[in-house]
Amino acid sequence: MAAESDNPLAQERWKTRPLVVIATSAGDPVFKQLTSSLEEPRNREAFIERDMVLYTVIGDRGQRNGVPLSQDQTQALISALDERPDGETTVILVGKDGGKKIVQQGQIDPAAIFATIDKMPMRQR
Repeated sequence: MAAESDNPLAQERWKTRPLVVIATSAGDPVFKQLTSSLEEPRNREAFIERDMVLYTVIGDRGQRNGVPLSQDQTQALISALDERPDGETTVILVGKDGGKKIVQQGQIDPAAIFATIDKMPMRQR
């Protein structure tokens, strides 16, 4: 059982905006489409400019910006978000305050994520 201290989102609070993508496999079309579109230069710049970090959970394996998380960290991340990595691909935007700002199953356009962030009070400051 993962402890709250293992939750990687706790260290992100007030520093970054985690974007969490949970999928059953790396071959999932929603996962592939979103991760490849985030690699496009304009989206990559927008991602960095908005203090974002990318968490991916494929099955039971988690990563933060491509760096593997421990099993306990991955479990704590899933648990903290109250999600299950066994259904439809889910994209979750977590604000700097630690709250969920977007929870979307299926396709999502990075522009929609950025637009949501741009409306946030912290971003407008």
